[in-house]
Amino acid sequence: MISRLKGTLLANEIEVLEIETAGGVVYEVEVPLTVLSHLPRLGSRVELRTVQVVREDSLTLYGFVDGTEREMFKRLLTATGVGPRLALSMLSTMSARRLARALVDRDWALLTQISGVGRKKAEKLVLELAEKVADLAGAGEDGSPVPAAGQEAVRALVALGLQALEADEAVREVLAGEPGMPADQVIRRVLAHRAG
Repeated sequence: MISRLKGTLLANEIEVLEIETAGGVVYEVEVPLTVLSHLPRLGSRVELRTVQVVREDSLTLYGFVDGTEREMFKRLLTATGVGPRLALSMLSTMSARRLARALVDRDWALLTQISGVGRKKAEKLVLELAEKVADLAGAGEDGSPVPAAGQEAVRALVALGLQALEADEAVREVLAGEPGMPADQVIRRVLAHRAG
């Protein structure tokens, strides 16, 4: 089992990287889009945490920047109907911590923004994964889940036409300054900020 890969970054084809190890072996590694912002320039040294998935007709390496992403990928694969492609798509859409929070908080609006995940699939994922990923949701960029007022504000902003991820980030930004703000004030503040 290959759990970590260190080497020189030879190619970056959006979601597929080529990494050459010190022994001269070149590995093809599939990665979520979130990894791309953490990559060095071509020809530089890189280290990824990896998950090796063996299928009847293939052997594929999936790479991640940190252990949290890798652990989330592994837990996603335990859910019914989630294969490596969908798990990678989920982690390409949002960070592992944000995804864990969305599952734990039953944030349907955020989960259904993932390509390939509709309302029924989101409900199934929450049922199967919420408890399994709760430890990954606890610590994040700001260290806490969005409170109920924040979730209500995100839903309202999505109904007004914002993308779920954009609404989530804007609400978190407002609540970081004033954590106890009611949903209606959060919505007004976000809309005022967007208006200029």
